[in-house]
Amino acid sequence: MSDYFRPLILNDLQRPEDAVPLAGGSGWFTDVEHLRRDRPSEILPASALPDNALNALSEPRQPICGLSMDKPRIMGILNVTPDSFSDGGKFSGPALAAAHGRQMVADGVDMIDVGGESTRPGAQTVPVESEIARVEPVITALRHAVSVPISIDTRKSTVADAAVAAGATLVNDVSGFTYDKMLALYCARNDLPVCVMHARGDPETMQKDPRYEDVLLDVYDFLAAQVLMLQELGIPRSRIIVDPGIGFGKNQTHNLKILRNVSLFHGLGCTVLIGASRKGFIGRISGVGEAARRIPGSVAVALACVAQGVQILRVHDVPETVQAIALWKAVETGENDVA
Repeated sequence: MSDYFRPLILNDLQRPEDAVPLAGGSGWFTDVEHLRRDRPSEILPASALPDNALNALSEPRQPICGLSMDKPRIMGILNVTPDSFSDGGKFSGPALAAAHGRQMVADGVDMIDVGGESTRPGAQTVPVESEIARVEPVITALRHAVSVPISIDTRKSTVADAAVAAGATLVNDVSGFTYDKMLALYCARNDLPVCVMHARGDPETMQKDPRYEDVLLDVYDFLAAQVLMLQELGIPRSRIIVDPGIGFGKNQTHNLKILRNVSLFHGLGCTVLIGASRKGFIGRISGVGEAARRIPGSVAVALACVAQGVQILRVHDVPETVQAIALWKAVETGENDVA
């Protein structure tokens, strides 16, 4: 039976002598929650951890696409699809996409994630040729318009190849490299950093009564297995981002359990990404039906994740998230603490 260790993270400036830094960031911990499937959890001192578990939690994360991971990074969402749940059709075409990309950079984005296939619940698979026709000219235009890294959000190796040729430098696969077996091999051959996400089922069926034995540990085990697979293909852990996949084959209870305990995923020894922006559970909890009006709820979730040491936030609302994090850091860590 596997052991899992969730660090109980604090961000206070006053650290005890036995504090363990979390993954090279501003957070730290002295205790962990020890979880197993066969018995209730218990709180242990960090000093009781096995060396491999302690190292996975404490070792600084290496830069991704040239970006250091010692502070929260913002991945801006740029959908070039007609049917995405929040912004479908708004930024289709090179000119609109490039203008939006420039605005996101002005607002403080660290990287831009371009997607040509909607993965909202119920969405159908887009043919490869159509997906390439959507993303290739947009990435080409972005590469000439902005200097931040560009990620391609795709499940398909052929699409990734076209996107990388156009200027993308990271592959973000919402299927966790299960949809197209060639995609992981392609990324390994081309020394690309990757984001591996958990999803139960495909977008068309994933929200039809999703069930888990224990959603937190089931998602962790899936990601651990996929990280190992990627390593065996030649992609080092330092180039792997893990994403527990909020809203992908998960109901509201599942989503909230993952978010409450998201620090567990630092135990994988990888950079952690959360993409909860404007999602349906935020609307249900807040009573806001229109996705574009869920900015306050999205920012609240983002700050809760930052407090647990999440390194990358995938968001629609860049300036609001950047501003919120700046104020969170000022209050929690004393940054910008001037008279």
